[in-house]
Amino acid sequence: MLNYSYDEAALRIGESANENDVEFHIALSTDDPSILAGLKRVRQEFDENRVYTDVLFYHYPNHEYKVIVRKDYYVDFVLELMKQRVLRSVEWAG
Repeated sequence: MLNYSYDEAALRIGESANENDVEFHIALSTDDPSILAGLKRVRQEFDENRVYTDVLFYHYPNHEYKVIVRKDYYVDFVLELMKQRVLRSVEWAG
C-alpha cells in the first residue's frame, strides 16, 4: 500500500478499488500549467508503452479526469505521478 500527498489547493484525488482495477478521480482546482503538463506526461508515458490496458485515461470538462489503472500497475502509476511532480510525496505504508 502506498500513501501519497499532493497540493490540495490545486487538485483533488480520490480512488476506489474494483475487482481488477483501481479508479482514480482527479480534479484540478486551478489551471496550474505544471500540473496539467505533468498529467499529460503521465498519460503519454502509459500511452506509449506496449501494454494497452494498463492505464486508461478519460478526460471530462473542467479539468476532471477518470483514470482506470490495472492493479498490477498501481505502483507504477503512482510513482509516475510523483516523477511528473503531480504528487508531493509517496511512502510505503504498513
